[in-house]
Amino acid sequence: MNIINNIISNGMIFALPLFIMAVGGIYSERSGVTNLALEGLQGFGAFTGSVVAVSLAGYFGADSPVPVYLALISAMLGGMLFSLLHALLCNYFKADMVISGIVINILAMALTAFFTKVINKNVFGEASDGFMLGIMDRFSIPGLSEIPVLGAFFTNIYMFEIIIVILAVITWYILYKTSFGLHLRAAGDNPAAVDAAGIDVIRIRYFAVMMSGALSGLAGICFTYSITAKFSSSVYMGFGYLAIAALIFGGWKIMPTLAACLIFGFARSAGYQIVQALGLPSAYSDLVMILPYVLTLVLLIFLAGNSQAPRALGEAYDKSKR
Repeated sequence: MNIINNIISNGMIFALPLFIMAVGGIYSERSGVTNLALEGLQGFGAFTGSVVAVSLAGYFGADSPVPVYLALISAMLGGMLFSLLHALLCNYFKADMVISGIVINILAMALTAFFTKVINKNVFGEASDGFMLGIMDRFSIPGLSEIPVLGAFFTNIYMFEIIIVILAVITWYILYKTSFGLHLRAAGDNPAAVDAAGIDVIRIRYFAVMMSGALSGLAGICFTYSITAKFSSSVYMGFGYLAIAALIFGGWKIMPTLAACLIFGFARSAGYQIVQALGLPSAYSDLVMILPYVLTLVLLIFLAGNSQAPRALGEAYDKSKR
């Protein structure tokens, strides 16, 4: 039973940040903007939040949660601002959206690596390519955590898990229960009709890409405070591409995408539990990290053909050609 509880608890730690990043990708792509830049956006957001956290650490007590929450907010702002570059390239300059996303990823990795070294050397006086943040405090919800099996979902959780669930509900409501969400989804299927109705397609797409940046940045700082315990190049581990795979398998819909992320998360945590249970060398733990990507290939074979992308996805909208 402990093994199952650990699989669920640790799987959620990976699945939920992945999910909220995928939700950001859904916003962008449902509006018509292909977004392969999730990897770079989550990395730049994590960098921004980490800089804020280490800069403020000396002004608060060691047990103060203030730097952590400010880091979460800063990561969202950092990811949002950096996503504007992708939005400009795709919407204003009409650049190829796939190439733009790849460039954003490369640029984010290069910039954050450079600035991390510069800040550590000139501000903190140490030669380091990362920012040590540590692990966020974990807690269990009384009562709910005592339920057999299902209680594992409420045991040893991070506060960011609750924040992500709340944000996911809000973003679901906006996308499916508001007129703005209807306009956003229509912008990815028939932007000319949206424009004919007097709605600014480009403005919607800017908002959607910025939403993807904010949610990706949040995911990045959550990974930093849990899986890696520090900001460094290790945050660029393909999680952004995995989120893209999840939203494709989920058919660009939020709930099916959550299911895909949970599969990835539980596969990863189950692999670690198997390695520990069998007493295998630590090198096998590194091998476990490929499980989500192996599952991606399997799902690609059986499910990708059933996914229906937004009809105008990847097409730069030019109002003059309407």
